[in-house]
Amino acid sequence: MTKDIVPHGILESRILIIRGHKVMLDRDLAALYGVETRALNQAVRRNISRFPDDFMLTLRRGEILNISQNVISSSIKHAPNVFAFTEQGVAMLSSVLRSRRAIEVNIQIMRAFVKLRELLNTHKDLARKLAELEKRYDAQFRSVFDAIRALMEPPPGDEPKKIAGFKP
Repeated sequence: MTKDIVPHGILESRILIIRGHKVMLDRDLAALYGVETRALNQAVRRNISRFPDDFMLTLRRGEILNISQNVISSSIKHAPNVFAFTEQGVAMLSSVLRSRRAIEVNIQIMRAFVKLRELLNTHKDLARKLAELEKRYDAQFRSVFDAIRALMEPPPGDEPKKIAGFKP
């Protein structure tokens, strides 16, 4: 097994949910691939037919500003456009960016998407099984079920942080 190019945990933190899709931003992908964002976006524009709407989203101004408040990035706030790539779009990037690093990073990204999907499915399965158990047993176990459900909730610190400052 080869050593990962990208340190463990970095990829998962770069996957965002926008418009109901798990995506990665062009800036994050460019940094991971070791290319400029401008170069990545030029390669995408030259091959735009490879990136249908379900592979790549072009973010609206409001979405860009919202991301720039939640993600520490001064360059994204003033960007004229930002591309967000779905899992399929990231896979397609490997055919557009042909460097060895791009291929290796893409393999890691695909594994991160699969890991995230498995984690979400496990959580759904656990919630379904808990609901089935709750139907079978009476009120004497209600406090046990409530405690388990509380443990399944994300900790309060996982909410997006509010940024202090003036908002027009």
